[in-house]
Amino acid sequence: MTERRGRWAALLVGLLLTGLVLAPSAGAARKAATHTVHMAGDAQALAGRGMWIWYVSRSSGGTVSGIVSTARHYGISTLIIKSSDGPTMWSQFNPSLVSELHASGLHVCAWQYVYGNDPILEADVGAEAVQDGADCLIIDAESEYEGKYVQAQSYITQLRKLIGQSYPVALAGFPYVDYHPGFPYSIFLGPGGAQYNTPQMYWMDIGTSVNTVYAHTYAYNRIYERQIDPLGQVWQNPPAGQIIRFRQLSRTYGAAGVSWWDWQQASTAGWGAISVGAGNLTDVTQTTATPILKLGSVGDPVVWAQEHLATAGYTTAIDGDYGPSTQTAIESFQTARGLTVDGIIGPATWAALLRYAPASVVWTAHAGATVASAAVRTARAGHKPLVLQVPKSAYARARRDEIAGAGGAG
Repeated sequence: MTERRGRWAALLVGLLLTGLVLAPSAGAARKAATHTVHMAGDAQALAGRGMWIWYVSRSSGGTVSGIVSTARHYGISTLIIKSSDGPTMWSQFNPSLVSELHASGLHVCAWQYVYGNDPILEADVGAEAVQDGADCLIIDAESEYEGKYVQAQSYITQLRKLIGQSYPVALAGFPYVDYHPGFPYSIFLGPGGAQYNTPQMYWMDIGTSVNTVYAHTYAYNRIYERQIDPLGQVWQNPPAGQIIRFRQLSRTYGAAGVSWWDWQQASTAGWGAISVGAGNLTDVTQTTATPILKLGSVGDPVVWAQEHLATAGYTTAIDGDYGPSTQTAIESFQTARGLTVDGIIGPATWAALLRYAPASVVWTAHAGATVASAAVRTARAGHKPLVLQVPKSAYARARRDEIAGAGGAG
C-alpha cells in the first residue's frame, strides 16, 4: 500500500477541507497518550475472510447498510478500515461506525499508515483507534520506515504502553524481506511487537506467480515466528483463477485467515472469486526454505540471527553484517549442537537458533555495537537489555520496492 506523498498532497488538502481527515489539535493528537486503553481486542478478527477499506466513502456507496450488505453477500467477516495516516487521525474511523458494524456481526480492525517521523504520535493515534473499538490494529509500515530502528522501537514501546501487551497487532509490510535489508522487521515482529504478520503478497504488482509469492514470502518471514495471514490483491483485476489459487495456497500454508486489498478497487469478478467455493490443492506443498546467511550477508535477518546467537551465549556483534566474528560464533554454535560446521545459517541452524529467545536490545545512534562476554551473560540472564548502535544493515539500500504500485497512504 505504498504511496508517494507528493502525489497525494492535493488530495489530502481536499480531504482536510471536506472533513474526511481531521487534523488533530494539540490536545486531541495526544489524548490517547495519557491513558492506557483497556480493551482485549479479538484475535479472531484476523481469521477468516477480510477486506481492506481505504475510503469508506468509496465503498458500496459509503453507507453502512451498503457495506454490510456487500460483506454478507461475499462472506466477508472482517473489515480492515484506514484509521490514520502518520500522526493524523481519519474521521471515517470512529466509535459510531465501529459500533454499527459490530452490531451487524462484523469484525472491525483499524489500519494506520506510519512513516517514522513522529513515532510517538503515530502510536498515540493507533491507540486512539483501539479506544474507538477496533478488534485489532494493523500497522502499514513500508519504505518510510527503512533504516529507522530507533523510531520503530519508540513507536512499538509507546503503542504497547497504551494498549497493553496482549492486544492483537499485525504488521502489514513488504513481503520480500530479503529485498529490504534496512527494514526493522526484528522490531515490528520481535518481542513486544506485532503478534501477527500480514505481508502484502500482491503477485501481479510484484510481477510473479501466486505460487512464487507464497514460497518467497514464507521462506523469509517464517524466521520471525509470527502467525502469517496473507494479504492478497483484487485490485489490478487479477484473473479469477489466480485469486482462487491464492485462497487455496493459504490453506496449503496453514494460514488462519486471508484478506484482500481493496474494497473500492475490486471488480464484480474479483468479489466473486474471493467467495466462490474453492477446494484444497493436492499438487503443491509449502516451502521449507529459510534465508541462507553466510559471510558477506547483510540485513535484518542477520540482526535477528545475531540476537539469538547472543542469547545462546556466543560473542559477536549485533550489527546486521555477517562478518568473520559472526561466522566464527556460528561455527562454534554448530559444533556444540552436532550440526554441520560450515559457518552458514541454513534450515538446521535456524531451527537450533530459534530455540533461544532473541537478546533484548535498545537501539541508539550513540552506543558501541560490539557484544562483550559480560553483555552476553546479562542478556542470557534476562537482566538489563543491551544498548547498541543502530545496525550497519539499517543503512543498506532496498533492492526494490516490490509493491510500489498499490495505494494506501495519503
